[in-house]
Amino acid sequence: MEFGVFSVGDLTQDPATGITPSENERIKAHVAIAQKVEEIGMDVFATGEHHNPPFFPSSPTTTLGYIAAKTERITLSTATTLITTNDPVKIAEDYATLQHLAEGRVDLVMGRGNTGPVYPWFGKDIRQGIPMAIENYALLRRLWTEDVVDWEGQFRTPLHGFTSTPRPLDDVPPFVWHGSIRSPEIAHQAAFYGDGFFANNIFWPKEHYQRLIAIYRERFEHYGHGQAHQAIVGLGGQFFMRKNSQDAVNEFRPYFNNAPVYGHGPSMEDFMEQTPLIVGSPQQVIDRTLSFREWAGDYQRQLFLVDHAGLPLKTVLEQLDLFGELVLPTLRAEFAKSRPADVPETPKHATRVAEHRAAQAAALVASEAEAAESDARW
Repeated sequence: MEFGVFSVGDLTQDPATGITPSENERIKAHVAIAQKVEEIGMDVFATGEHHNPPFFPSSPTTTLGYIAAKTERITLSTATTLITTNDPVKIAEDYATLQHLAEGRVDLVMGRGNTGPVYPWFGKDIRQGIPMAIENYALLRRLWTEDVVDWEGQFRTPLHGFTSTPRPLDDVPPFVWHGSIRSPEIAHQAAFYGDGFFANNIFWPKEHYQRLIAIYRERFEHYGHGQAHQAIVGLGGQFFMRKNSQDAVNEFRPYFNNAPVYGHGPSMEDFMEQTPLIVGSPQQVIDRTLSFREWAGDYQRQLFLVDHAGLPLKTVLEQLDLFGELVLPTLRAEFAKSRPADVPETPKHATRVAEHRAAQAAALVASEAEAAESDARW
């Protein structure tokens, strides 16, 4: 079971001080948070991709490439890589490059994004979002797995004899999750390829995500990638904690009320009841997070949103220190209990390279056996 942090990269005024951090401060804060994630023993840091205010992370690979040089162990991921408004050729090139720089410590979450105006900025039609996501990802897979690609589709110019460079590290592309908060078609797409499915799990009641995960698990088994309970599932979540739960509630309330993603709507108490938001003590964070398995099944990755709504970097780092000391060890131990032995871990680069080479060796043996049988007939 992996634990990590994802950031949407918002630039929001701190309601306690009235100060809005600069882009420079928030970009550097991303690096500090990723380093803290590694320091406390978490496993993953993921950044979003946005091309509009009040967000800053428009170039995830640049940020993650820098973080790769500052860390040694954690997986570097995306909270969303926009498979619709980005060209699949550029995604193939950028993330293969990052994969080399990070020695394989890379995976990514494909998504359509949730900001409609972005589409025309990149010459795209939001009404074609689902078909575009399906077609673009099919092309991306070919760019990563075939040395020479001839391709023609609906949403970009044809490719003739095209080779994407650099090639993926060890000829094994980064592992891909497909992220969705509302689209069963994306859950189906993830299952079709045997990829991971990431349910963002921060805006809606659990029943909403439970339905999408159930579709993904059922289709994963249907397409022959394993049994339903062996599918690769990731969840989002968010917390704010202090050792005393009422202190957490009092401190976080103005940030919740000011948050660009859900402020000025339901009360914090209603939002906590209806969504996975956890505001309270470390034990409350533990109990609520452990409850996710009751409706999502055994899953592989849990990411938390911790640096949004104007929270200062100092507070975010304090949150992570508390998590590392008082929450993470218990979550690791409790999630390991009763976990079926045949539920896989998140696929890692080294494991996937070994599987790839084993498959190549098996194919070679089969080919040689077929050739020998043909010679014997002659």
